[in-house]
Amino acid sequence: MENSTHTIIEFTRELHTCDINDKSITESTVRVIWAYHHEDVGEAGPKYHDSNRGTKSLRLLNPEKTSVLSTAIPYFDLVNQDVPIPNKGTTYWCQMFKIPVFQEKHHVIKVEPVIQRGHESLVHHILLYQCSSSFNDSVLDYGHECYHPNMPDAFLTCETVIFAWAIGGEGFSYPPHVGLSLGTPLDPRYVLLEVHYDNPTYKEGLIDNSGLRLFHTTDIRKYDAGVIEAGLWVSLFHTIPPGMPEFRSEGHCTLECLEEALEAEKPSGIHVFAVLLHAHLAGRGIRLRHFRKGEELRLLAYDDDFDFNFQEFQYLKEEQTILPGDNLITECRYNTKDRARMTWGGLSTRNEMCLSYLLYYPRINLTRCASIPDIMEQLQFIGVKEIYRPVTTWPFIIKSPKQYKNLSFMDAMNKFKWAKKEGLSFNKLVLSLPVNVRCSKTDNAEWSIQGMTALPPHVERPYKAEPLVCGTSSSSSPPKNHPLELLVCFMVLCSLWHSTHLWS
Repeated sequence: MENSTHTIIEFTRELHTCDINDKSITESTVRVIWAYHHEDVGEAGPKYHDSNRGTKSLRLLNPEKTSVLSTAIPYFDLVNQDVPIPNKGTTYWCQMFKIPVFQEKHHVIKVEPVIQRGHESLVHHILLYQCSSSFNDSVLDYGHECYHPNMPDAFLTCETVIFAWAIGGEGFSYPPHVGLSLGTPLDPRYVLLEVHYDNPTYKEGLIDNSGLRLFHTTDIRKYDAGVIEAGLWVSLFHTIPPGMPEFRSEGHCTLECLEEALEAEKPSGIHVFAVLLHAHLAGRGIRLRHFRKGEELRLLAYDDDFDFNFQEFQYLKEEQTILPGDNLITECRYNTKDRARMTWGGLSTRNEMCLSYLLYYPRINLTRCASIPDIMEQLQFIGVKEIYRPVTTWPFIIKSPKQYKNLSFMDAMNKFKWAKKEGLSFNKLVLSLPVNVRCSKTDNAEWSIQGMTALPPHVERPYKAEPLVCGTSSSSSPPKNHPLELLVCFMVLCSLWHSTHLWS
């Protein structure tokens, strides 16, 4: 169908055709290629598209949950003011804001990114943290580079993620029965906006005014939303060797952490309704696995074709309950074939992360449920025998053997001669190592399990997906022969656009 502004193309295809020339359509990211000529197809067939072409990452089966908001619905912005972006690859900028003072409870029902025009590739992700409430407005005076030695102490109280947005994502609408609570004593009064700027070409003179827009209502919903950060604690102890076509890391939200927090707060369990999966440039796939009493349940979320430049919350088709005694594994798959040195866990886009942000209800006092593998056994793999103790430098220094003496543990790992065989053996070791448990509450408090050591559960690795049945649509997907509809509009060219070709 076409009118003066839009062309709509409707097509029908089995999700899984088992034709080697067809790509199965799953809940993972799909790169769609589009091309068009501005004239209709003639007798000679379609005309060449010239430069009218491009690609876009989409999640074709991610169910739409967008509700049309009244244009009168109130909102407020948490937006940076004239932030100077340094001419370096990665900058994390932090700014504290005070939430507007409400006389009664409100629910945030939608959050949208506010990205300065032209900065769509500069602003990589935005995290919104709840801070301690025991401040006055003097903490609001200025922004600062995050994780910097001179960062204000007030920023250190902002540990609880209450919203996350990443590049390629659009606005997020909460389901009709859930909202982000504001205005009560338990709710955030001060928040920290953390913006990750990605400037790989070291461009100079950039000034940014980006942030988030929060739409809110006094029409209170039934449940308050919470966010749990699960996966691998961001640390140099997250190590990935170079030259690996495939390497897997796992972050554990352990049975012990979930048991303690849920038994104390919500023994009947919490309900997850959306998940954001997050890695960096080496990431190729992420799965959030869910176990109960040793049995694996349906995946909470997955993306087998992860695109660093397209990250958004996935709405779960059906809410899933997490009970005391369950455990979650965030399983990340990386490719470091083009790298000659180790890849470390860290903040830069050239470092790596392996995280899942779970949106759930009702809100409980659990904000981080993560782990990090033991570093000493990783170093023993490359032959390290002893480090200097007490540890007074970071990264710490190796004492023996001779070939690594006085090297930092990072330099030693880079000195080791990595080949695919060693990388595979190292990967097997890392997945079996004891992990240090991170189990955090709001306001920098910790559950008693925090800092304990746990063994990873015995599970089938890697996750084995159910076999695809040819010529059918999966039960969790649109019904058979349900058309996939693409609505495409190019501001000026729309009215000219007649002949179109699409591949996915």
